[in-house]
Amino acid sequence: MKLTILGCYAATPRTFTNPTSQVLEINNNLFLIDCGEGTQVELRRNKVKFSRIKHIFISHLHGDHCFGLVGLISTFRLLNRETELHVYGPKGIKEIITLQLKLSKSWTNYPLHFHELVSKDSELIFENEKVTVETIPLDHRIYTNGFLFKEKPGPRKLLINEILKYNIDVTLYQSVKMGKDVVSNDGELIPNHLVTDSPEEPKSYAFCSDTAYKPSMIPQIKNTTVLYHESTFLEVNKELAAPTKHSTAIQAALIAKEANVKTLILGHFSTRYPSIEMFKEEATTVFEQIELADDGKIFTF
Repeated sequence: MKLTILGCYAATPRTFTNPTSQVLEINNNLFLIDCGEGTQVELRRNKVKFSRIKHIFISHLHGDHCFGLVGLISTFRLLNRETELHVYGPKGIKEIITLQLKLSKSWTNYPLHFHELVSKDSELIFENEKVTVETIPLDHRIYTNGFLFKEKPGPRKLLINEILKYNIDVTLYQSVKMGKDVVSNDGELIPNHLVTDSPEEPKSYAFCSDTAYKPSMIPQIKNTTVLYHESTFLEVNKELAAPTKHSTAIQAALIAKEANVKTLILGHFSTRYPSIEMFKEEATTVFEQIELADDGKIFTF
């Protein structure tokens, strides 16, 4: 699982920081999460192939999370894209994008599909043979979702020496990998656990930005491999968190601790602070396994 941070700062873009956007590669699937201004420039800077982007997930319709979307869609058109593109986001995203395409006479020459979200409860919005994606309802000033990406359990690992020892026909290997007991060439029923090992533990990634402190999300993200949680404010400005529906670094750490996640990545930093290291310093008083997002930073899990 690989996470590339394209932007992780709050509100407005600057010459040296970008608003929220990131690329998640999980089990050979690539997903773009949020698309703030400048996203396509950062995609190029980080050498992410545009052709690999087939699914875009937008958390909410504040500009620092979606103003880069129409530009990216238009660029795909200029590059003669043919592959269909799926956009998942709050109701209204289709109207926003199609109005701009209409007035600029820039209709795409590739299939563009919108999946508009309205539910205030978690729902499964994407699934293939390897990965599922479900929404994480968040608490922000407008309708907002986080996203939980989960690998499906993989096939069991063949123990080749044991397979040969029990004289199992090669045509049965797939059944063995799927966890089935099989009959050997000698007519003996071979229990699966004798010839296979458990697969790697499926990985998961929870993206939670933007949101007020929301403990009710904890059961859904319990034991997640990686949690990205916004930490707009430090404790010195915690009185700003509630009215703006954002979180502090301490609150993000409390969520991570109660959810028993393996790693917490802090992001969506307010630019009022001189150093993002201050966020980690505060959060580690509650939870130890913490990383700081930063533009261009790549995490591999």
